[in-house]
Amino acid sequence: MKNFEGLGLNPALGKSLAHMKYTTPTPIQAQAIPLALEGHDIMGTAQTGTGKTAAFAIPLIEKLLSNPCGSALVLTPTRELGKQIMDIMHQLLGPKSTIKTAFIIGGEPMGKQFNQLRARPRLIVGTPGRINDHLERGSMMLNDTHFLVLDETDRMLDMGFSVQLERIFKYMPAQRQTLMFSATLPQNILKLSEKYLNNPKRVSVGETNVVAKNIKQDVIRIEQDKKYNELLSQLHERSGSVIVFIKTKHGADRMAQNLRRDGFTSEALHGDLRQSKRDRVMQNFRKQNFRVLIATDIAARGLDVPHIEHVINYDLPQVAEDFIHRMGRTARAGAEGSAVSFVSSQDGRKWHAIESLLNPGGVSGRKDSGRKDRDRKGENTGSANKKSGKPGKRRFRQKSPQKITAQKRAA
Repeated sequence: MKNFEGLGLNPALGKSLAHMKYTTPTPIQAQAIPLALEGHDIMGTAQTGTGKTAAFAIPLIEKLLSNPCGSALVLTPTRELGKQIMDIMHQLLGPKSTIKTAFIIGGEPMGKQFNQLRARPRLIVGTPGRINDHLERGSMMLNDTHFLVLDETDRMLDMGFSVQLERIFKYMPAQRQTLMFSATLPQNILKLSEKYLNNPKRVSVGETNVVAKNIKQDVIRIEQDKKYNELLSQLHERSGSVIVFIKTKHGADRMAQNLRRDGFTSEALHGDLRQSKRDRVMQNFRKQNFRVLIATDIAARGLDVPHIEHVINYDLPQVAEDFIHRMGRTARAGAEGSAVSFVSSQDGRKWHAIESLLNPGGVSGRKDSGRKDRDRKGENTGSANKKSGKPGKRRFRQKSPQKITAQKRAA
């Protein structure tokens, strides 16, 4: 499959692909789309940022356009990823499509969703928890849903959605086509695929549990109380959009506020924000109205913002697999990116788990990973000199008048 034209797609879909400048399929699309169009179940894995969404969206839309009956359901772990999927679906359907859709996620008014479901949509994109709410209320029927997609399946299982997924499957016809996609392939996904997929075709592009080769990695060994000063240094040294991952929701709000105080345009993204606020933050970030996005792991998967040039792991993730997904927020669609991870003495177990995941046969794997490790425990990173109390020398040009006083503050 060298292009989309030879697939015999519906003319309306072909027109949409041309408008979206989809000409050459990515490897995962080239393997998965023909099999999906033939009606096979698929178990697909590929590194994040390789075009998995279109790999299931194109055959899904083709099925809906070529058959006046039946519906499709796409399950996703987060609202942000769901919105991105729905946006792509609408683009593929085109502005004049008569196929109705419903976006069913938590955090939005039930009344609005009732109205969407009463219109009998043929395409539903949603999160497992809210989909279950509507199924139990009787406001949603899946008896004619013969096309099912599970995106970021490993994340859904990590978030505890296995019970909800089991319930959803019971409401669906046994005879259906199921496409399951993920960036990693833990054992629980294999068990799920064996139970609910029918002779699935295995589609895999590249290695799983690896960071893309076009990401330049850097690791800084540093104590917790030195992290904020080092973050300021990193932000001054780097240009372009940055996403900083932090452990807690409160910590994200506080850091965004501190960075704004210290001269950086910054906003926070986490699960406690109302959906309207989350949408507004992401819209402004996509428009590059601010430079630094401080996020919890809600943004580790599915967030597709092409202009993100740098990932900073201020705190390491609780789940080792999320390290790979965090890294995948940069270097999208073949671009280059960079990432730096702060590793403190308290992070020993987390970092060991990440190292074991990335390099199961070795201890550190530095030669193979292309990663540079630096020790900042004893280095002067611009914080106050321990003997004199005076600011230390910096390797970057001062860009903010608040910069020196900021060194004495903590995140």
